[in-house]
Amino acid sequence: MTRVKRGSIARRRRKKIRLFASSFRGAHSRLTRTIAQQKIRALVSAHRDRNRQKRDFRRLWITRINAGIREKYLYYRYSNLINDLYKRKLLLNRKILAQIAILNRKCLHMIANEIIKKEDWKEYPEIL
Repeated sequence: MTRVKRGSIARRRRKKIRLFASSFRGAHSRLTRTIAQQKIRALVSAHRDRNRQKRDFRRLWITRINAGIREKYLYYRYSNLINDLYKRKLLLNRKILAQIAILNRKCLHMIANEIIKKEDWKEYPEIL
């Protein structure tokens, strides 16, 4: 039977793994077994943090909208604004509202004034 030399295939596999770990430090970028472990750990963290990032951005948007609304109106808050938006069937997502709150506060106050009608003023007596 003829002899099969397969060192090149193993080297190619290890090289592919090392390319993934080229930015790791120390043994995590040099030793094949350690690289494999770190690769699994890195991919798990990346998957977890993609979902975490969505959660964190939503919290940030809510905080910005609430701060923008409370700046002008004393007794009007984020939950009331979102509730009134749904009642009026105005479909503005939180990301857009947060950008409006940062870039153009007057526009946010105009939106709030629009959704607070005269009949709603009994609920919020401090709004002028």
